[in-house]
Amino acid sequence: MKTKITVAALFLIGFTSVNAQKYDIKTAKTYAEISAKTDGHWEGRKYIGGTAFKNVDRLKLAPEHTDHSFDIRYEGPGWENNRIGYRLYLDWRNAIDIFGKKTSEMILPKVGQDNFDSYHEMSDWGADILKAGKGIGIGSIDRYLNNEKLHFREVDSTIAAVVNKNDQSGVKVNYYGWKTASDKIDFTSVLTIKPDQLYTKHTIQASKEIKGICTGIVKQKNTELLKKESKNKKWAYLATYGTQSLVPDKLGMAIFYEVKTIENIADTDLDYLLIFKPTTKETSFYLLGAWEQEQNGIKSQEEFVKYLDAQLEILNKKGKM
Repeated sequence: MKTKITVAALFLIGFTSVNAQKYDIKTAKTYAEISAKTDGHWEGRKYIGGTAFKNVDRLKLAPEHTDHSFDIRYEGPGWENNRIGYRLYLDWRNAIDIFGKKTSEMILPKVGQDNFDSYHEMSDWGADILKAGKGIGIGSIDRYLNNEKLHFREVDSTIAAVVNKNDQSGVKVNYYGWKTASDKIDFTSVLTIKPDQLYTKHTIQASKEIKGICTGIVKQKNTELLKKESKNKKWAYLATYGTQSLVPDKLGMAIFYEVKTIENIADTDLDYLLIFKPTTKETSFYLLGAWEQEQNGIKSQEEFVKYLDAQLEILNKKGKM
């Protein structure tokens, strides 16, 4: 009998084998981490005390955890390569944010060591450059039902794990008992980044077919919406470009997706949303940011569109990046 090995299972296999090796962050081109305090105590929804953040391979969220609880460094897992960095708010918001980088070095180990404040200000390495607010950020997951965006407010338990390999790094998040409307499901996100590229591959899977699982791009002022399908009509991108970073300066954001996986596109007050068709199969898409202050960064909408079209052509020919 053949055994089906899912992306999530492969991630765990890689996770077990890779962390047995020594990972040299000084020479690495990708890196992922999650860092928490363990020697403090909870007072309501705030984590008080604790001497220092400590990196862990796997973290189960405390029942008390919410936004700005101060128990997890920069509020969730982070992943980066030699061009760009990302983080996931590991709470009810579940939004992906962007760290703009001005260096090819791995910077996440020094981000947020002073209890969250420093990365909002420009430094030698760069800064947090995306304001997610109440929006979806870039390429994260919510549920959109009856014209309402439903977050991860009710989850029985959430477990995040990180992996670092020579050719890629990533984050896996398992959400057990995510309740929205009248549905309760388990949900898995696997986020993988490789060297030299701007994009992160995001593979998702739900335990039950439900309507409204969505991803998208947070709306910002001073931007233009960009859309295009591949020649074979199998892939497409949804993107925005403009002076939309927190600096403020030029930032492009995009999602590449398989056309057959999308039920519809919603233009809401806060976000441009891609609504997935109900399925229990794994679904993969690509999310990315392109910041003008990156080394040799994309500095105009024309350059950004040229870059997007080149990636779309790769998907048209190969069906993957």
